[in-house]
Amino acid sequence: MIDEESAKEMKELLKQAIAPARETEPRRDLWPQLLARLEKQPEPLFKVAWFDWALAAILSAVLIFFPGSIPALLYHL
Repeated sequence: MIDEESAKEMKELLKQAIAPARETEPRRDLWPQLLARLEKQPEPLFKVAWFDWALAAILSAVLIFFPGSIPALLYHL
């Protein structure tokens, strides 16, 4: 075990070796730029995610190339 005197000495040595952080805040604030960018871009009226388009394309391809799967699809609906 480490005695108290050694622990205090190691703590002091660590404080000397490791410099305290001076600047913890970012140098410039990015929030005003982000707000300006959000205000500049209008939000679309109807937004569809890319994976919804991918699923629709896969389903269309399956129905076109395998028309026998239409009853199975209708059964699951």
